[in-house]
Amino acid sequence: MTRRYLVASDFDRTLSFNDSGILLSELLGVPEFEAKVAGLAKISLVQQGAELAYLLRHDPEFRRVRYHHLAEVGRRVRLKKNVAVLADVLRTELDGCGFAFFVISAAPKEVAASALDGIVPADHVFGTEFEYEPSTGEICAIRRAPAGYGKVAVLNELQAALQTRPDRTVYIGDGSSDLYVMQHVNSREGYTIAVSEAKDVTRIARRTVLSDNALSVLVPILEDILGWDAPRIRELFSSFGLTLQEWDKVRTDWLTFHEPLVPPA
Repeated sequence: MTRRYLVASDFDRTLSFNDSGILLSELLGVPEFEAKVAGLAKISLVQQGAELAYLLRHDPEFRRVRYHHLAEVGRRVRLKKNVAVLADVLRTELDGCGFAFFVISAAPKEVAASALDGIVPADHVFGTEFEYEPSTGEICAIRRAPAGYGKVAVLNELQAALQTRPDRTVYIGDGSSDLYVMQHVNSREGYTIAVSEAKDVTRIARRTVLSDNALSVLVPILEDILGWDAPRIRELFSSFGLTLQEWDKVRTDWLTFHEPLVPPA
């Protein structure tokens, strides 16, 4: 029987190089987006990752955003290399294992779905959902924001719908907005992959993979879940015309020392 796995990935800076909010602020000509986000994070007004959703609903400079602005931002998103190939690989059966691939992001669903159009089906993309005022097209409400613990809720719904076991869940993320869901997946014997050097997530994730190629996340899945060795993994990549030139495995220890103000006598 086929073993079914649920593979869920963040979007911003996990499948893409850019933050959706930065691209939207550039499109609108709104300055200091990162300062606005930092201010919201400092006072913990919203879940981490939901800052853009809050600004779209409450900030005067972002209230003029309409559906077509978000779709246009999606078309401008620069995806990591071979996202489409990654999605194709995860549609195939490997060693009796089948994978269902979903995207769970705090980014507006319109942005992620537009960026992944033709790669990931729209009903496999979960992002922040808005309600629009029919007469003006203005965002009038936030229906759902998969940020922080909100990602856990989406993941649980997918597990129930697909009838997959918690220990056959893989989550891929890059930042602080992924902490809750990574801790949740780990606590239920699932598997987590970090794709950045952010200390918060690298301490929690089972594996960390750094690359500008989206296919890199297959390495820990093939090694730790399917038990493949390095030659077989290289052979798979070669079948897609890709040569794995560098594969450095390192263990990183993060150390910080506080020097005494007065040298000891």
